[in-house]
Amino acid sequence: MTNWLAGMEITAARLADGIDPTVTTTGLSAASGFSVNDFYGVKSGKNVELAIYLARTGADITASGGNISDTACCTVPSGLRPTATSTINGSWDNGSVSGGFVIGTDGICTLRTSSGNINGTAGTGVTNLRLHISFIQD
Repeated sequence: MTNWLAGMEITAARLADGIDPTVTTTGLSAASGFSVNDFYGVKSGKNVELAIYLARTGADITASGGNISDTACCTVPSGLRPTATSTINGSWDNGSVSGGFVIGTDGICTLRTSSGNINGTAGTGVTNLRLHISFIQD
């Protein structure tokens, strides 16, 4: 990457100089009771963005006052995991119900909160969850 110095001219080549992002669409592992619909992970320098699309194929997860039992839903590939010592918060939704999740340095994504029930095989049909998180690797 070019370091800008006094007197340098702006050129198309210098404006295009940067870190090429790495895109990953494979390597996401679903936890028991979930299946992977789609996955998109991109890393550019130390910036990571994950878009995870899962189906709840297990039993319903029942919410009570916005809380659910912590439920592991997937594990992201090793190069796209946080490197900080604590978990990082993200959000998820299914179009009508939303909540929060965390991802740890082990790459495990755990659903923590929900504004309503997450339907699985016992409810009115399988729920598709979309998880999104962006973070900087230390």
